[in-house]
Amino acid sequence: MAETRAATGLTVEQWDDKFFVEHIQENVFSKLMEMGENAAIQVKEDLTKKKGDVIHYALLNRLTGDGVEGSATLEGSEEDLTSRSHPLTVNKRRHGVLVPEMEEQKSAIGLREAAKPALMTWGKENTRDRIIRALGSINGVAYASATEGQKDAWLADNADRVLFGAAKSNNSANDHSASLANVDGTTDVLKKGTLSLLKRMARTASPKIRPLQDKGNGKYLYIAYAHPFAMRDLRSEMESILDDTTAQGEAMRLFEGGDLYWDGIIIKECEDLPIYTGVGASSIDVTPVYLLGAQAIGYGIAKRWKTIEQKFDYQDKSGVAIDAIDGFDKLTFGSGSGDRDDLRDYGVATLYVSGVADA
Repeated sequence: MAETRAATGLTVEQWDDKFFVEHIQENVFSKLMEMGENAAIQVKEDLTKKKGDVIHYALLNRLTGDGVEGSATLEGSEEDLTSRSHPLTVNKRRHGVLVPEMEEQKSAIGLREAAKPALMTWGKENTRDRIIRALGSINGVAYASATEGQKDAWLADNADRVLFGAAKSNNSANDHSASLANVDGTTDVLKKGTLSLLKRMARTASPKIRPLQDKGNGKYLYIAYAHPFAMRDLRSEMESILDDTTAQGEAMRLFEGGDLYWDGIIIKECEDLPIYTGVGASSIDVTPVYLLGAQAIGYGIAKRWKTIEQKFDYQDKSGVAIDAIDGFDKLTFGSGSGDRDDLRDYGVATLYVSGVADA
């Protein structure tokens, strides 16, 4: 006797898997998300297989000793392999919609398909917003919530990877607000030379910010995200060489239409980056530019996005929701005597430039 079976593409599990994949692929930061240590956003799913709400990212400091040569005795001359850790806490996150009456007449599969666009959009925007908050965070505290004291302490520990405008001298004794006040609307707009300076700082910081390796051509590069107002200034300066930089960039897997390429940096536009109102010189607006290398952000997953259905009002109305248990953090590792003392942003260099709006 023949048995009728549902097509695999219509089952709940298949739908959830497809939702998770599309949710990741269609996010503005999607190309940076990978499992390995070469990823700018390093994904860990450790807690999908065990209990707990904390995922630990480990840093093993590189060996700097001379070693031994020839028949010299190695025993007793070994080097301490010091390590640091970053704990990333995951949390439950969910959202749902109530499907309109006409959708209530459809099957469970139809219900999911009807709700999918709205839930997908929310999921992508929520992921994007959490990554942006992590990039600007001050030792785990959202930038907007951090005190001036916290920002000053963060700047003191990260002075070799934070740049205010076009010159390192704009850092006013690690006073964050005073340094922002040195960013003006003429000299300190986003320019090629400023990006090159930021890259040099990333390469010479301690520890240095490791570049990413493009899988398409093997080149080492950084990814920078800038607000449209900052990109406007950079494009204006680069007009005469845009064709050449675009041709170079298109050979890279991480390059997309609209990106710019300069000095080993792919610059991407992100309209959701913040504008800090009136904090610059002569009260101009300032915006951050984030230069990302390897292991800039940690993405810990304990439970992937999953759909849930529920009946309301004596089963007259139906709702569908999505939930996940995950978390994003900017990866920071201690540079002091203790594991988490004097935290430094491991894979992010931060630049503050003019964010003046169009006249």
